[in-house]
Amino acid sequence: MSDIKVGLIGYKFMGKAHTQAYRNTNFYFEPQAPYQLKVICGRNEKSVKSAAHTYGWESYETDWRSVIERDDIDLIDIGTPSNTHKDIAIAAAKAGKHVLTEKPMALSVSDAKEMLQAVTEAGVQHMVSFNYRRIPAIALAKRLLSEGRIGDVYHIRAHYLQDWLADPQSPFAWRLDKNVAGSGAHGDLNAHIVDLARYLVGEFAEVIGLSETFVKERPVDSDEGKRDVTVDDTTLFMARFDNGAVGSFEATRYATGRKNKKYIEINGSGGSIVFDFKSMNELQFFSNEDEEHIQGYKTILVTEPDAHDYMKAWWPPGHLIGYEHTFTHQANDLANAITREHPVYPNFEDGLRCQQVLEAVENSVKTRTWEIVEKSND
Repeated sequence: MSDIKVGLIGYKFMGKAHTQAYRNTNFYFEPQAPYQLKVICGRNEKSVKSAAHTYGWESYETDWRSVIERDDIDLIDIGTPSNTHKDIAIAAAKAGKHVLTEKPMALSVSDAKEMLQAVTEAGVQHMVSFNYRRIPAIALAKRLLSEGRIGDVYHIRAHYLQDWLADPQSPFAWRLDKNVAGSGAHGDLNAHIVDLARYLVGEFAEVIGLSETFVKERPVDSDEGKRDVTVDDTTLFMARFDNGAVGSFEATRYATGRKNKKYIEINGSGGSIVFDFKSMNELQFFSNEDEEHIQGYKTILVTEPDAHDYMKAWWPPGHLIGYEHTFTHQANDLANAITREHPVYPNFEDGLRCQQVLEAVENSVKTRTWEIVEKSND
C-alpha cells in the first residue's frame, strides 16, 4: 500500500482533531503508508466546503454514502453523533473499508454487536477512538501494572468532570437527546474512564449505579421554546472486577469550575498509581518497597524518548506534549496496523465491552440492584 486514503465523516471538533492527527502522523512518525486526505463529509455544504479548504482536504461530500462508494478510499473515519455510527460503520465494512469511529461506539449493546460482526466478516481493520490510552503517562501506568509494581490491584477510583451545562440557561444540544446521543454524561464521559479501567485493571464483573437529570428542559436557540432533556446529567456507579478489584466511577457535566477533569487512582498491595489529566505529562507512583523514611508519591515526568512510549517522535526530554498528540499516536498505531496487517486496539470488541458496562449501569439505575456485565458477543 503506497498510502492510506481517508474519508472523514464529520468536520467539527473531532473532525479537526482527526485531521491534524493524520497530518502530524505523516510529519512526525513517517509511517510506511502515509495518510492522504481525500474527502471530508458533512450535511451542510457551505460549512463542509469551508472545512475542506481550511483543513486541506482534496474534496468534500454532503452524503456519507457517496464517500463509502468511492473507489479511492481505504479508511472511513466516523466523527458524527452516536446514532449514525452503526449505519456508517456497517456500510463501510461491507465496502471493504477500514473503520475508525468515535466513542461511544453505538447506542446499544445490540448495535455494537452488529458493528463488530460486520467488520469481522469483512476482515477490515477496526478501531474505537479511546484516545486517552495513547497518553504516554497512561502507557507507563499500564507498564508498571504489568510489571507488578503495585502488587495485586485492590481499588480503582475514577472521575470525569465537566461544567458546560451547569448554567440552566445553556441551550439544548444534540448531546441532550437520547435518540441521538444514547446517553448523557454516562456515554460521553464514563465511556472514557470505563475503557481506561478495562485497559489498566481488567474486565468488569458487576455494577450498581445511579443517575440524575438536574435540568429537565433547555431553551432552543432557534425559537423561544424549550426541549426536554432526555439523557443523564450525571451518572455514578460502583463496580467489581473479575480479578477481585473494586472501583468507583463518576461522570458529570455539572461540576462547576471543572472544565475537563479526568482523574484515575489505582491502589494495590504494593503501591499506588495516580493520573490527573490536567498534568497529563506526569504520573504519580507510590511504592511500598521504598525505605520507610523516603516513602511517598514520586512524580514522574513522562517525556524520556528512550523510556516512554511515543516520545521519540516529539521533543527533547522535559518538553511537554498535549491533548492533540493523543490523536496522532492513535493515527500512527492505526497506520501501522493497516500496513502490517496486525490487530489494533482498542478495536470494536473493546467498544462492545465498554458498551456492555455502560448498559449494565443503565439497567442498574432502573432496577436499583447490582447488574452482571454481559461478556458474550452472541
